[in-house]
Amino acid sequence: MQASAPFRAAALAALQMRPALNGAADSPFGRQLMATLEMATRAKLTHESLPFGIESVMVEGKEAFIHEETAFDLPFGRLLHFKKDIDVAQPKVMIVAPLSGHFATLLRNTVKTMLQDHDIYITDWKNARNVPLAMGRFGFEEYVDYLIKFLEHLGPGAHVVAVCQPCVQAMVATAVMAEQKHPCEPRSLTLMAGPIDCRINPTQVNKLATDNPIEWFRNNLISTVPFPLPGWGRRVYPGFMQLAAFVSMNPERHLDAHKNLFRHLVEGEADEAEKIKTFYDEYFAVLDLSEDFYLETVAWVFQEMRLPLGRLKHHGKPVDCSKITRTALLTVEGERDDICAVGQTAAAHELTPKLRPHLRSHHLQPGVGHYGVFSGRKWDNQIYPTVRSVILSTE
Repeated sequence: MQASAPFRAAALAALQMRPALNGAADSPFGRQLMATLEMATRAKLTHESLPFGIESVMVEGKEAFIHEETAFDLPFGRLLHFKKDIDVAQPKVMIVAPLSGHFATLLRNTVKTMLQDHDIYITDWKNARNVPLAMGRFGFEEYVDYLIKFLEHLGPGAHVVAVCQPCVQAMVATAVMAEQKHPCEPRSLTLMAGPIDCRINPTQVNKLATDNPIEWFRNNLISTVPFPLPGWGRRVYPGFMQLAAFVSMNPERHLDAHKNLFRHLVEGEADEAEKIKTFYDEYFAVLDLSEDFYLETVAWVFQEMRLPLGRLKHHGKPVDCSKITRTALLTVEGERDDICAVGQTAAAHELTPKLRPHLRSHHLQPGVGHYGVFSGRKWDNQIYPTVRSVILSTE
């Protein structure tokens, strides 16, 4: 990507000359040339998070303006609050974003939809390459500790919605708090497309994680942050490697998306082009994961399946999900999910045998893949109403 920087700069300079072409850019050849140049400028990765950019939402028929503020800040992540400018009583919800190579802004659609009816906070994980070594380690257990600290900051009565990979940590945090009879144990726990039990319907992601021993991952996928970055010397799993793995799973889909983008640019379909550009701006913004978190997640979740097998410990104490008896549980899966297959998230119900029937729900959404579970029309119109209903039922 760095090697292509001169070509991107040249393409950008050429695009900026468009006004001087006196309308020639609007000819059939000119539109194709401009589209080609814009595609060239987009061939890059970034290691910085883009803004959520949610300026306002409609709340009870009124427009509420949104201000992003840091509610609680820790070395490896912060709790970000989307504060409304109107005084309205709404359930507090903490959205737990994945720490899997992308920034929390990948959940922009999730946040914007839920903001209508809820007071939304989100875990905004920091790029490990920017965290100094002096800040210590950040592994699976520290992730769970952060979730507990964030819930303590929110106080009693908050709800948790975990998306993808952190479903496991969110469930562990809830179980730990339940066993402690912690006053800030969440009222409801929504797990969306997360790998609670990877033994069920293994996907290509599961197979990639089990094809090699953990030492192979350590020796081949871990790098050292170079000087002069703030986290220099820290061992990390580079975000671009995770991105490459995701793209390699569905290369045809990503190629088709960029073919469609080129066509929309040529035909002047700005709105359709912008939707694709917005998604890939997020998709190509990558963050590095700490070595401890990445390797422990691969080993404990995908290789050893410690949680469903009853072998997971938190700081030396066994994690017992059967202690969850007061938190309502909703699991959500996508019929076409090729990252977290049907059944892997629903397995959470088997781990909570003492949870009464009226406190448990499962939603299987037909016709959606992994990202469709938390983004897009079916999320807005079919999945979200179920999530909202579960939260409302426990208020």
